[in-house]
Amino acid sequence: MKLEDAVILRIEQLCIENKMTKYDLFKASGVPQSTLTSIKKKRSTSAKISTIYAICEGFNISLEEFFSSPLFARENILD
Repeated sequence: MKLEDAVILRIEQLCIENKMTKYDLFKASGVPQSTLTSIKKKRSTSAKISTIYAICEGFNISLEEFFSSPLFARENILD
């Protein structure tokens, strides 16, 4: 899968785990809903690390925890 697909899946996975809607994530992270939608719909294929950091803050996790998912294993990323 592409890296941007892994990011999208990870955000969706964390929303499910934390029982959060995209609106809840927006409120917790400060990342505008339009940005979250752009990431999800692949309008923006290269999310800024500062955006991912803010999303992590919204989930109360570190960047390390975000990227420690098997989704980001080398063998799974085909860029």
